[in-house]
Amino acid sequence: MTFVTDAPSGALDLGARWREGFAALGPAFFTELPPAPLPDPALVALNEPLARDLGLDPRQLATEVGVRALTGSLAVAGSRPLATVYSGHQFGVWAGQLGDGRALLLGELDTPIGPQELQFKGSGRTPYSRMGDGRAVLRSSIREFLGSEAMHGLGIPTTRALSVTGSDAPVRREEMETAAVVVRVAPSFIRFGHFEHFASRDQLDDLRRLADFVIDRFYPFCRQSEALAGNPYAALLRQVSERTAALLAQWQAVGFCHGVMNTDNMSILGLTIDYGPFQFLDAFDPNHICNHSDETGRYAYNRQPNVAYWNLFCLGQALYPLIGDEELTLAALESYKTVFPREYEARMRAKLGLADAQDGDRALIERVLQLLARDRVDYTIFWRRLSQHVAGEPAEPVRDLFLDREGFDAWLLDFGHRLPADRRTAGLAMLRTNPKFVLRNHLGELAIRRARQKDMGGVAELLSIVQAPFDEHPAHDAMAGFPPDWASHIEISCSS
Repeated sequence: MTFVTDAPSGALDLGARWREGFAALGPAFFTELPPAPLPDPALVALNEPLARDLGLDPRQLATEVGVRALTGSLAVAGSRPLATVYSGHQFGVWAGQLGDGRALLLGELDTPIGPQELQFKGSGRTPYSRMGDGRAVLRSSIREFLGSEAMHGLGIPTTRALSVTGSDAPVRREEMETAAVVVRVAPSFIRFGHFEHFASRDQLDDLRRLADFVIDRFYPFCRQSEALAGNPYAALLRQVSERTAALLAQWQAVGFCHGVMNTDNMSILGLTIDYGPFQFLDAFDPNHICNHSDETGRYAYNRQPNVAYWNLFCLGQALYPLIGDEELTLAALESYKTVFPREYEARMRAKLGLADAQDGDRALIERVLQLLARDRVDYTIFWRRLSQHVAGEPAEPVRDLFLDREGFDAWLLDFGHRLPADRRTAGLAMLRTNPKFVLRNHLGELAIRRARQKDMGGVAELLSIVQAPFDEHPAHDAMAGFPPDWASHIEISCSS
């Protein structure tokens, strides 16, 4: 079924074709309701390349009518706003029913890059708000907008962000802030928690309907696979396990900390989803905790791979009634333990410019990570300077990062023996693998400070950098430098 209507009076017509998508699952999965308008919305940032990829006109979106529509203050013709229900484990504890407490799915569009869902975040209360106000604040909205696009620029699977709009409407968090709305884009926003919800309530018909929907839309080959006794639900679990393993390998390799890896923040498509207290590492600390609210360090950087497996185990428990066999369920999950180390080592070899695998590579990787941790070396700067050195520049800039010069020199000698004969080609490949720029906390904070003063130039400038993080951008070398001392005092929590 396709939702295509003429734009009623007071609605924005995107000229887009809406598909039924998630709404086809039925009322057990969502509540339909309109977004709550915000007064006098203004455009904070618009992702013009993404708009064009979606077949939308950026000029139309930037008009007063477009901005109101992107804020939820004006209807979008043909859309069908709804909040989905899910459950989940939060910080390892069963939290029961959750759901889109401040998000509304507008619907699914046919686009040149395939079907894509559009979702508001910060659009007001829903039945799943759990006493919250249903709003997002400017600070966190800018971080999500930039964070998701930074990950996309790095080539890491992620939800995307089309726009941020803001309003002077007050929102109370630790202090009074102002409201904002992010328009997020993804093929699907279905989470592990959607499956947990129906399994926990023994709504097995709905659980099967959801699993069949996901298989038919995104994993159709699961019905043809002869692996796992030809069980399509076990095959689904294996596919999600492998996608999640590959995603976590990319997170770890680039030094990305998610901060809130609850099961309701895990994508069934293996996308990075829900940018709350995330961070890219500055000084390399395997035990780094980016979420000020994470008092036990459950989601520390070095714990992320194991947490992902724990979350997959929860998904496996939810799918077990459909799989119907404990051994098949465990076998589907087992693939994570194979794929993650394989993908991680492949990513780290690429960072080292090594095109093939050889005995001793794992030890080489572990040694340099130990050196980085011992001297708390800046993670991104190290890899970029090492790339430049292999490409032909002197070794001193990378050596200068270490207090333990003797230890690093010994590693560098062994690394040099492992490099291919054509070192320059390897170095150029490393420069396309190790970014010059990542979205450091202090860069986001500076853009947010400017935006609070109605200067949106910082957001636009930073967006252009993180969308092409491997390029030199010589006019913006300062953004690739060491973080200032005050950056270590930035506290990012779950409050947004």
